Order: sequence, then C-alpha cells, then structure tokens
Amino acid sequence: MGASSTLAVKLGLNADYYGTHSMRRTKATLIYAKTKNIRAVQILLGHSKLDNTIRYLGVELEDALRLSE
Repeated sequence: MGASSTLAVKLGLNADYYGTHSMRRTKATLIYAKTKNIRAVQILLGHSKLDNTIRYLGVELEDALRLSE
C-alpha cells in the first residue's frame, strides 16, 4: 500500500479511489483555482511547456494565457 493509499485509509476513505497521481492533480488544481497562477502550477508540476500544464489541468487556453500575464 502506497503513502497516498495509507493516508486515504487513515481518513476513512476508500483507498482504491486515491493514488499518487490523483492527489498530485488535485493539489495542482486547487492551487490553480485559488491563485489563477498557471505559471506557478507549471513550475510546481515540473512541466517544461505551459501548454502541457493547461492540458493537464483541463483549463481553457485563452483563460489560462490571459491570467498568466
């Protein structure tokens, strides 16, 4: 059982629904939702291209580019 599964169990959640990748994506999504700073999320995720971060988060390209300026 991985660290994220162990944490899910400790929180009383079904560990089958929580993996390292889903937690990574959730954290990035929450940071973006709160700050609207796509560039910071890009750096956090280690993406070399902003387009990859935009696709990863599933945000609209125009909105992300406008907010990152």
